[in-house]
Amino acid sequence: MSKFVGIQTQIRRNNRKSVLLLMAFPLLILTAVYAVVYFLTFNELNQPQPEVALDLFVGAIPPTIAVVLIWFLIAYFAHGKMISMATGAKTLERKNNMRVYNLVENLCMSVGMKMPKVQIIESQALNAYASGLREKDYTVTLTRGIIEKLEDDELEGVIAHELIHIRNKDVRLLVVSVIFVGIFSFVVQIAFRSFLYGGMSRRNNKDSGKAMIIILLIAFVAYIISLLFKFSLSRKREYMADSGAAEMTRKPWALASALKKIAPNHHVDDVKSEDVQEMFIENTPKDGKMSMFGNIGGLFATHPPIKKRIEFLEQF
Repeated sequence: MSKFVGIQTQIRRNNRKSVLLLMAFPLLILTAVYAVVYFLTFNELNQPQPEVALDLFVGAIPPTIAVVLIWFLIAYFAHGKMISMATGAKTLERKNNMRVYNLVENLCMSVGMKMPKVQIIESQALNAYASGLREKDYTVTLTRGIIEKLEDDELEGVIAHELIHIRNKDVRLLVVSVIFVGIFSFVVQIAFRSFLYGGMSRRNNKDSGKAMIIILLIAFVAYIISLLFKFSLSRKREYMADSGAAEMTRKPWALASALKKIAPNHHVDDVKSEDVQEMFIENTPKDGKMSMFGNIGGLFATHPPIKKRIEFLEQF
């Protein structure tokens, strides 16, 4: 990570890259559709027919866009309920938690933003996340463990990190990326199950079996590429939220100290959804599951290594 060059400059750079990545998702969908059509239009001599493939692809564009749009709208508006069900978070009562509310209110007043809702997950793990697609739904959620085990300055840094995610619309961006990746995941699952359980029909129809293999392979490749897009986007946003929190609190050392405490005990065991886990301030595979992949595993990490984030904060 390059040396800190100013939060506004970093925001502009990350936003440009994020826009490009989000443009890449629908382009990837259309590319996958064309690839399927292309390979399915080979003639009896196993030769490609690009003109036929192009005509079929052009005809497939409107229904493809319609299906994606419907999928997107349903997933977009149902996402909030999915998060609540996955985490079991409840409203943090103000009267018994004035320390937390004072920290949130003071930070919001310092930057002129409306105070979000505050929720708690009854877990001794140390973690937090921001959620909400519209201003009335913005929420900062903290675990019981992070409230009880961090000092005020450290907790302030964590809350500031989550407020930056809200201000930069990171949650909305994550939802969009999750939805697009979900499309490829769904297609892969359907194609795989059809391939796995359609053995009898494939014996009677070789063309059907060939088509299913083509769809499965192309969907799987597109799914892996979409994951790389999403994880790249998520890692960039974490660095930006860290630097924004450092500027908001003027205490980069406090967030760095908080991350050191969070690192060994951040797994909220009751939250099983990987999409929700990506929203947490720290999300590293439990028991070093990614280590078996070496450097390649880093490509599929939703967050940059916490050691690098701490080093980045120490540059301030």
